[in-house]
Amino acid sequence: MLTKRILNAVLALGFAALLVLCGLICGPRLISVANTSGSRELPIYCVETDKPQISISFDSAWGNEYTQTILDILAAHNVKATFFMTGQWVEKFPEEVVKIYEAGHDLGNHSESHPYMSKLGEAEQIQELMTVHNKVKELTGYDMFLFRAPYGDYNNSVISCIRENNYYPIQWDVDSLDWKDYGAQDIIKRITENKKLGNGSIILCHNGAKYITDALDTVLTTLQDKGYEFVPISQLIYKDHYHINYEGRQIPDTDP
Repeated sequence: MLTKRILNAVLALGFAALLVLCGLICGPRLISVANTSGSRELPIYCVETDKPQISISFDSAWGNEYTQTILDILAAHNVKATFFMTGQWVEKFPEEVVKIYEAGHDLGNHSESHPYMSKLGEAEQIQELMTVHNKVKELTGYDMFLFRAPYGDYNNSVISCIRENNYYPIQWDVDSLDWKDYGAQDIIKRITENKKLGNGSIILCHNGAKYITDALDTVLTTLQDKGYEFVPISQLIYKDHYHINYEGRQIPDTDP
């Protein structure tokens, strides 16, 4: 009797295992947006790709005296960039927003008032996200879907809020530190000689940085001479079937 019970238990476990295996092989495939960094949710710092493509981005939260020159330099190199704008900047410089959009650059969300997002409640996070979204939508008709948190500040709540409101959270892996005003040569070196620079890199700059226009032409020329192609972040990232590893690298899923 005991032997029969053991045999029945083994058969039941085997059948259950077979059902699980069948589900894995034959079941419906879901879009994968997994996080392999443990319990901490991460934004996209860079992208895993064999293509020599990179993105340059400009946070726009203060000042406007250099924006036109930046646009002119980008146009001279046939480069499309991504501009992350606060709602306050959008409200103050609406003509520049339209100009950036009509030049074919990405419009990205940088919050309404540039707060530390991790210190806000969910309702406040949504308000910061959607207020500027609606301003840009009214100006251009464009629905933004890229978000960069002010100060690079985020936690699981912020990342979840961003994703639940149809945005991709974007960080960077190459920081120009242009806002520290160390000079044009420092910006050039920090970008072009950065150890993290590679296929799929996202470069952080600021449109209001004092020396950015002095450095930008050399940065673009140097990286293009190295064989890199600049694409806006919207074209660099994967929209679905991906996961993010421990360093914030977005990696496409592969079929088993």
